[in-house]
Amino acid sequence: MNAVEGQARAVHGDTSRNALEDLTRLVTDDLARVNALILQHMQSPVALIPQLAGYILAAGGKRLRPVLTLASARLCGGDGGRSPSLAASVELIHTATLLHDDVVDESDRRRGRASANAVFGNESSVLVGDFLFSRAFELMTSDGSIDVLRILSRASAVIAEGEVLQLATANDLATTEASYLRVIESKTAALFAAACEVGAYAAERPDLGPPLAVFGRALGLAFQIVDDVLDYVASEARLGKAIGDDFRDGKVTLPVILAYQRGSEAERAFWRRCIEDQELEDADLDHAVGLLRQHRALDQSFEVARGFAAQAKAALLPLPISPYRTALSAVADFCVDRDF
Repeated sequence: MNAVEGQARAVHGDTSRNALEDLTRLVTDDLARVNALILQHMQSPVALIPQLAGYILAAGGKRLRPVLTLASARLCGGDGGRSPSLAASVELIHTATLLHDDVVDESDRRRGRASANAVFGNESSVLVGDFLFSRAFELMTSDGSIDVLRILSRASAVIAEGEVLQLATANDLATTEASYLRVIESKTAALFAAACEVGAYAAERPDLGPPLAVFGRALGLAFQIVDDVLDYVASEARLGKAIGDDFRDGKVTLPVILAYQRGSEAERAFWRRCIEDQELEDADLDHAVGLLRQHRALDQSFEVARGFAAQAKAALLPLPISPYRTALSAVADFCVDRDF
């Protein structure tokens, strides 16, 4: 097992690997209410809407974002009154972005099975994504907090900006590490930050919102960097999608940026052919993985992610000591050490 594969298999052992399950158990009752609210708000007399929405929700997933909202609220002393509806709103936003992303990326797999757009078509996926966004905003407004509406609506706008920025940097090997981080801060970290911050408002502790937002942002950055590494080294069965999708789509992620910067002119020509020109041959993915390992691009990407995880854990230190804080801190390690 090489260093990258070792990192992707939870170097901290079972504690880190089970951290998300441990955190989820702490909010089990609240999460049951979230799931009921999601089911309720995806209903429509137009039969295709609940059918398609149910299809993507039934695919599972980590439910990490709503769990972050619920745990953040409990950490701040909340009683679970307001947080389930806000967590449901967060998950509906996330699900809507998944539907849109798969259309933009022309993906045909999601969490180990055919994506919604592959089954129902691009038009239906986009429109049901719009429906879920609208339902999310209904839940936000029913909460009655202008601050919550501001936080989540801003996050939704930033996510869209991030997706557009990613399109602008696709197939462009001039993309810098700073540009890459701006993309993932928008498309991933913004919703993580908002999910945590609104938990403080649900508990009526807005003063604790800023450190929770810092925690969520850093956690989201770590999470996305690891996702981008796993696209090259994970088990396809564990990851739930085809390995190398980012490579085939010409996405310029951190491992590629690092390998390209360190490569010889011949290696750079290889990356330009594959990423910029999209002229791919059968053996190219294996060769790309070899170059990423040769230049320690995967290992260093993990180290960058680990740095953000450390920032996330540090942001929790001013918050009240509790099982929720402990579990959230462990989830920061999980986001780096996971293999799926």
